Amino acid sequence: MEQFFTAVDERVETIVHRGRKGALSALRDAQIFKTIYAYGLRRAEATGLDVADLRPNGAAPRFGRFGAVDVRWGKGSHGSGPRRRSVLTLPELGWITDGLAQWIDAARPRFTDSASGPLWPTERGSRVSPRYIDLRFAAIRDQLEWPAELSVHALRHTYVTNLIEWGYAEKFVQDQVGHAYASTTAIYTSVGDDYKNRMIAKALSRVYGGPDDTTQ
Repeated sequence: MEQFFTAVDERVETIVHRGRKGALSALRDAQIFKTIYAYGLRRAEATGLDVADLRPNGAAPRFGRFGAVDVRWGKGSHGSGPRRRSVLTLPELGWITDGLAQWIDAARPRFTDSASGPLWPTERGSRVSPRYIDLRFAAIRDQLEWPAELSVHALRHTYVTNLIEWGYAEKFVQDQVGHAYASTTAIYTSVGDDYKNRMIAKALSRVYGGPDDTTQ
């Protein structure tokens, strides 16, 4: 994630430094990717967001107007319409609120005069499409020389894995990402070796006593 977000941020700085057009679009793209990761969104869910879908969370006032995101275009079951859900801003990902504030207050008005409507407008005033997100992700992925099979869905996958590693209950994770079944969430929980080693160290300490080496 650090490599990816560094690359998207550097793209903005490079365009500005060279005096070329497209810096605002690059800034928008960077914020889209960060929002997808910070809320575990699908492509269509991200592109379907309106400004009004960002709202406070009374239980977490520190995040101000960005305490939660109302997803209106969640993936529904067969034969049903879109499933709605509310995704809460998490303390570990609270940095997303600064980026959203910068985008809405300073950058987005350069695309449109309307304070409402699509969160991610294009230069023509339309809504950014899922295909556009795919193309931009692929460009950054290829720049980093990552495997071609990686798609933007990897950001959502990483979100689920991180939440499990941070100790969130699977039911909470399931609700955050809008999975109808816990078994679907379980597919994504491919935690890293560091997490596994911390869990083993805690288990050894619990069963056999002695210090917990997870902080070393």
